[in-house]
Amino acid sequence: MAQKFKIKKGDNVVVTTGRDKGKTGEVLEVLRAESRVRVQGCNMVKRHTRPTQTNAGGIISKEAPLHISNVAHIDPESGKATRVGFEVKDGAKIRIARRSGKALS
Repeated sequence: MAQKFKIKKGDNVVVTTGRDKGKTGEVLEVLRAESRVRVQGCNMVKRHTRPTQTNAGGIISKEAPLHISNVAHIDPESGKATRVGFEVKDGAKIRIARRSGKALS
């Protein structure tokens, strides 16, 4: 069974380690079975593709997955990396930034 994570598709995250350390981007995809995320503009790799009827082919750049432990949420107030907590408001469970206490989108 795949794990459940606090990072979801569409979240703004910062890369904490590796060659793209400090870069920020939106989560494009969460690969729960492999514990990895794909972040827009981070961990770019070159892919050589063969021409097909729908694709011209050539060398394209695309995002490779990063391990989920190497990214952190961005605090909406300070813009720095933060951990995530949960709070129940009006019967709804929401994610909050531990650094500032603000709700995460």
